[in-house]
Amino acid sequence: MPRPRRSGRPTPEPSPSRQPAAAPAPGSAPTPPAHPAEAKPPTHAPEPATPAPGPAPATPAHPAEAKAPTHAPAPATPAHPAEPATPTPRPEPATPAPRPEPTTPAPRPENPTPAHPADLTTDDLAEAVLACAEDTAALLDLLAEQEELVRFHREELHQTNQGVLALHAELEAAVQAQHDLLDAERAARADAEKSRRLLTFLADASAAVTASLDPEDILRRLPELLIPDYAAEADIWLFDEEPGEGQAPRRTDRPAAAVTAARTGRPQHAAPHPGGLPGVDDLPPSVLFPDRPLLCIPLTAPRLLGVLTLTAPGPRFDPDTAVMLMELAGRLAIALDHARRYEQHRDVAEALQRAQLTELPHNEGVDLAARYLPATRGLNIGGDWYDAFVQPDGSVLAVIGDVTGHGLNAAVMMGQLRTALRAYAVEDDSPARILTRLHHMLCHQQPTLYATAVIARFRPGDPTLVWAAAGHPPAVVRSPDGSVRVLDARPGIMLGVPLPFTYEDHTLPLHPGSTVALYTDGLVERRSQGIDPGIERLAQAMGALSGAELEDLDASAEALLKPLLHDSERDDDVCLLLCRTR
Repeated sequence: MPRPRRSGRPTPEPSPSRQPAAAPAPGSAPTPPAHPAEAKPPTHAPEPATPAPGPAPATPAHPAEAKAPTHAPAPATPAHPAEPATPTPRPEPATPAPRPEPTTPAPRPENPTPAHPADLTTDDLAEAVLACAEDTAALLDLLAEQEELVRFHREELHQTNQGVLALHAELEAAVQAQHDLLDAERAARADAEKSRRLLTFLADASAAVTASLDPEDILRRLPELLIPDYAAEADIWLFDEEPGEGQAPRRTDRPAAAVTAARTGRPQHAAPHPGGLPGVDDLPPSVLFPDRPLLCIPLTAPRLLGVLTLTAPGPRFDPDTAVMLMELAGRLAIALDHARRYEQHRDVAEALQRAQLTELPHNEGVDLAARYLPATRGLNIGGDWYDAFVQPDGSVLAVIGDVTGHGLNAAVMMGQLRTALRAYAVEDDSPARILTRLHHMLCHQQPTLYATAVIARFRPGDPTLVWAAAGHPPAVVRSPDGSVRVLDARPGIMLGVPLPFTYEDHTLPLHPGSTVALYTDGLVERRSQGIDPGIERLAQAMGALSGAELEDLDASAEALLKPLLHDSERDDDVCLLLCRTR
């Protein structure tokens, strides 16, 4: 059984002024204390000593005056020392015995010492020391627990603070990331809109410069497209350029950057500050333009044609705009190269065709006049042809035809047909038989080539016109009385169609002074109207010829071409052959 803890402090001696109260009389009620504060708290008394001989201690007047043993020997401080409480009335009050006035207990010292050390034994001291040690150990353990708890809460508070700071930092980082994403989105949208605008301009400008096959027209359109949005000035330097008739001589002073671009074949940027343009070399500012940035782009397609020099519309060239301008310069070079090749091809084809158009013969029975006009739009040159020659019997054969296709190949095939037709006409004077032999020749030698033709024969002394047609527009005849007739007899198939076919001759009586017009489809056909309205207009124009015009076939030819070719642009070349009998 564990030993009860004892306080190491000895119980102080009672004050001499307090004497035990007299015992109450038998049968009477105990006397209550004068003040409730006079009751002393129980204390833990030391071992009892042997009582001295004398009278027995008196019983207290009130049960509260009895001292109860307590763990702490210190007397309790009165709850209200200045205001004594009124004693509770009792049913049968007894006359209290006189008692001495209460005295205030003396304050207990910090380390009280026993009043009578002789009253304490060694065991008591040892027990008191042991009890103090246990109390101290318990107090230290409690302090240690409290310190550990404080440390735990401090650590927990520190971690909470760190978590709050980390959360705040994450929130700030999230807000900043959101702002960065919004800025990036705005920048991406701006870049996308800028790219869309540049690509749209590039597509429109490319379509504009490649729509024409005239080099002068291309050179005129480019500055109109670039100024003022993408360049303040634009100059195109073509190496083999020669001024045409009525044009001012070209400038000879060129910036050093343009000369460098022509020599190296690389784009050059000349400005007081580096441009930082992709794929462009930086040079010092130009002497001719010291305060303006220049961008000199070589025109290569695939050979070097010249240099395009652009002046910046602002303080510098934008990198994306510079890339677009270099791409446009490449497409401009291709357009110029195609236009020049087209002009060369066109000139060769026209020269070849004009060389094969022979001079018209002079015959006493028939007057002849002819006109040939090349197409002004596209490369539609070389397919239409005419011919007229005298046969051994004195008759005149007038021929007009059209070879499918255009260009040099059509001009060459037209020459072959012309030569073969003349060779066949020497052996036979029938227009139908000549066309039949030409048809067989084309089917055998040129199975992919087709042609149309009309052959008319005028024999001196014979007022009959003999003709045959192979898929060609009909001839138109104007009589001396002004009446006009279209020879719309059923024509044969086109020459070269892979079908066996024999052509037939047709005849028509002619009066002296009659005029026969042979022509190609380029004179009467329009894409929006067809060919029949054009034939009617030709017949009306022939009926409207005056007497003076009829006397001169060349004047008649000009009078017929004017109303039919009122527009200056032609998609096809035109042949017209007029024959007037005497």
